[in-house]
Amino acid sequence: MGFGVFIHRSDSIYDDSPAERYQFPPQYLRRVEACIGDWIVYYEPRKIDETRGYFAMARVEQVIPDPKAPGMYLALIEPGSYLDFANPVPFSDDDGVVERGLLNDEGRISGRAQSAVRALSASDFGRIANLGLREDTPVLPRVGDAVPMPGLHEEQVPFTFEQTRERISYLSSRIVRDRVFRRTVLRAYGERCAMTGLRLINGSGRAEVDAAHIRPVEKNGPDIVSNGLALSGTAHWMFDRGLISLSDNLEILISRRVNDQEGVRTLINKDGHARTPHRTLERPHPHFLQWHRDHCFKQ
Repeated sequence: MGFGVFIHRSDSIYDDSPAERYQFPPQYLRRVEACIGDWIVYYEPRKIDETRGYFAMARVEQVIPDPKAPGMYLALIEPGSYLDFANPVPFSDDDGVVERGLLNDEGRISGRAQSAVRALSASDFGRIANLGLREDTPVLPRVGDAVPMPGLHEEQVPFTFEQTRERISYLSSRIVRDRVFRRTVLRAYGERCAMTGLRLINGSGRAEVDAAHIRPVEKNGPDIVSNGLALSGTAHWMFDRGLISLSDNLEILISRRVNDQEGVRTLINKDGHARTPHRTLERPHPHFLQWHRDHCFKQ
């Protein structure tokens, strides 16, 4: 087992779905196989407009031949392991290149930086993960939901890996993952409710909006922004209970079981469509919306 870097472009020609699979040609097979059972970091090249740099992490579960593309392979991502970084990490910062393993003996960037799949040292992985998950400006839950939790503090403990067990425990912690998911979703939506357009800030300067999973975690929904919505309390309650949903073109659907149809129409956006993030890849994915309509929405 070993850490790795998988390069993924938002305009990729490969059949990638970062939270589920990574498609690659045979020349990278051994490198990908070396990552089975361990964590990888996704990286978007600097030449991409609005690049996210190192933008997420996930755990590789297995590698299989691609049944739909002869000669290609798929790295299957362990369900529930994918996590967008709260803070996308740039290729370099004031201290130089973040991924130190890319430097040659002269301290210059080597040709390894062009590899779509490459090994990543434990120290580089720890550095990138620490930068991606740190909480310089925590986005706290809504006031009514702010229940103290053991081990959850304003000041984050440094991201260190003394033992494999500690690493897996930290990255798998539901408290940690919910906290990071909230930050990434609220940032994408500008802390504004997708259904109502409201952007309410409480007396403590925190957003009164939730980060909702479209396909719930307990139903194998991943912690990826495209499986999330920023929702105010009432809209979140209605969405989870299937009283409202979204079509693939993001039209807000209202269940016939809602007893106050006119009241709900007054509450939602006047144009009847959800507000979405600026970046296309962060918008609700049709795959997750279809799941919500099939399994939650009350027709």
